[in-house]
Amino acid sequence: MSKYLEAFLEYLLINKGVSKNTYDAYKRDLVQFEEFLKKPIIEANASDVISFLSRIDNKRSLNRKLSAINSFFDYAYKRDFVDEKFKIKQAKIPQNLPKFLTKEEILNSLSHINYNSSWFELRDKALILFLYATGLRISEALNVKLSDIEDGWVRVEMAKGEKQRLVPVAEIALKALNEYLYKRPCNSEYVFVNKNCKKLSRISAFNITKKYLNVSPHVLRHSFATSLVLGGADLRVVQELLGHASLNTTQIYTHIQKENLKDTVLKYHPLEDLE
Repeated sequence: MSKYLEAFLEYLLINKGVSKNTYDAYKRDLVQFEEFLKKPIIEANASDVISFLSRIDNKRSLNRKLSAINSFFDYAYKRDFVDEKFKIKQAKIPQNLPKFLTKEEILNSLSHINYNSSWFELRDKALILFLYATGLRISEALNVKLSDIEDGWVRVEMAKGEKQRLVPVAEIALKALNEYLYKRPCNSEYVFVNKNCKKLSRISAFNITKKYLNVSPHVLRHSFATSLVLGGADLRVVQELLGHASLNTTQIYTHIQKENLKDTVLKYHPLEDLE
């Protein structure tokens, strides 16, 4: 790995405070690019980038790698490591609606879990309802501490190295949390723990949502956002609640909004009754 790439990765970790997952993804993609070049990444030009990306069919993978490359050269230009700044536009990806679950699907899957259930089951129920009620990233949810929940709000340490945000928590999720915490046989500053009273891992959380809903935890985040948009929430409010730095990231839900408006017109406008 070249010294310039090492410096950039150190900048991401220390100055930008990105999450470990983001750091690992940038490192993997940029090391792969430098190995492809067979020379230091700082010597690459736009033709090298296009040649590298031309081998990638999946547009999401292509855009992820391109984002990492553009970020590196933006960093290099600002520090005068290169004389010219180049940036290649990302490939357009069809904005298909992410998979989501309805409120009924989620509640029905948890209907057999009641106060007399084991504390493990109460934890699972609380985690699922908490994710659906708040739209938190799974890494954010697993880092929530008891002191972060107060007066029906949760204070979120954002996963991408940005400022904190406050998100309201639905009463049904708070009730499930209280039932779980009351029966939890151990003390921990973290809300969601395993049998050893250690912070629950991402893989354990994945196994929980897979067991009850047959989806990943991230689907509950999409379900949260979709429910809000279908309910008429403004996209900027959804952006704030999700912790998206840019409204562009939230735009994936705009076509839900459009379809909802269309259905409303078709259902209620008086001209729709005329042929």
